[in-house]
Amino acid sequence: MSHSIRRRKVVAVVQARLGSSRLPLKSLLCLRDLPVIDWVTRRLAQARRLDGIMVAVPDTELDQALLEHLRRRDVPCMAGPEDDVLARFCLAARQTGADLVVRVCADNPLIWGEAVDRLVEFYAAADCDYAYNHVPRQNRWPDGLGAEILSRDLLERLNAEAVQASQREHCLNYIWDNADSFRIATFDPKEAWLCRPDLRLDLDRPDDFRRLALLPLTPDMDARAIVDICGKVQPQIAPAL
Repeated sequence: MSHSIRRRKVVAVVQARLGSSRLPLKSLLCLRDLPVIDWVTRRLAQARRLDGIMVAVPDTELDQALLEHLRRRDVPCMAGPEDDVLARFCLAARQTGADLVVRVCADNPLIWGEAVDRLVEFYAAADCDYAYNHVPRQNRWPDGLGAEILSRDLLERLNAEAVQASQREHCLNYIWDNADSFRIATFDPKEAWLCRPDLRLDLDRPDDFRRLALLPLTPDMDARAIVDICGKVQPQIAPAL
């Protein structure tokens, strides 16, 4: 049976922090004079299938700067446990009253609102518990344009059942660790130009930041232009499945 999204509140929860060991302060690093977190929220706001956005940050002294930055821009945000990301994610979903939760990582500055819309629509029509298009895993999406989606009920179940530290820190790992118990689904882009599983568009390490910072990207650029620009400078490699 498919999931109807009528009368169901769809909220994107963005995981963001300043304490990344591989790229410290990355949410406030500037690409083309705009902080990375602003790229994420600005581009995510273009999605038509979302009823709201909430940025969930750690409740640390360091991350107060990120909270203040978001509040100055009137972006909904909240603070929760630093290491128990699953608990923080659940708190954010509860605060928004979400029925369906779209998980977005703040290291995806080029997230595409249309990719999020397609994900929500796919989930609504599919017979699945969890769907994704943020990484090229059994699909042909570029890495960094999409997101993940699940119901709030399933999220609460994960919060109750996940006990391993890795499952609390990486909040949807419990699904993959128990893949036989869940209906996991994904799909391919419909456009040939978008079928680029060789492209990495996320921001995880200093070299990722350096690569993106040197490209002529703009916060409102569409996916076709992004793929064209990034595809010219990033060599094609076989995707890991």
